[in-house]
Amino acid sequence: MNSKTKKIITIGTLCAITYVIMAVGRIPVVLFLKYDPSDVIVTLGGLIWGPMTSCVVAIIVATIEMITVSDTGILGCIMNIVQTISFACTASAIYKKKRTMSGAVISLFAGCAAMVAVMMLWNYLITPLYMGYPRETVAELLLPAFFPFNLLKSMLNAAITFLLYKPVITALRKSGYVAMSEKEYKKPKRNSFLLPAVMIIITCVLIILSMNGII
Repeated sequence: MNSKTKKIITIGTLCAITYVIMAVGRIPVVLFLKYDPSDVIVTLGGLIWGPMTSCVVAIIVATIEMITVSDTGILGCIMNIVQTISFACTASAIYKKKRTMSGAVISLFAGCAAMVAVMMLWNYLITPLYMGYPRETVAELLLPAFFPFNLLKSMLNAAITFLLYKPVITALRKSGYVAMSEKEYKKPKRNSFLLPAVMIIITCVLIILSMNGII
């Protein structure tokens, strides 16, 4: 199998998995905002194959979502693309330059910061256009609703991505789908970050459950 064919198959597989997770995994959080872990798959693809992979998958999946299940039209599609790219491409671009344990942590935190900052601006500018909310109302909701939602979503995605990256890349290497030349970060160092990642996931899940009145 040549590299071009492998790339097409990789992107197609990532798009399919991302779309399925997006379609079946949506969880209401606050207002019209819903969480789904599909950005985890996009980010994993970027960490393994580079930021352009994340960009292509984000655009394809958001476009298909707009055509099939979304009711927010082209503006909602653009918002989805911007949100995913701001997190996944930022993280994968930094990790591409620094493939170490510290690089993984820094890249994911940078992705969180980029997503929160970008989406605060885009929520203010674009949300009134496709949700019919007055801009003044959106401005009032930025800190109590949009900021915590985007922070919660980005942190949850970062923690899940961190936990999944190692087993995914290991499985791909064993199958021969990814070359063995990529630098490994040492297992003891990674283990020291496992508990914080798990605690972030548990905390975020509890917050989502409480916001939905489940607990």
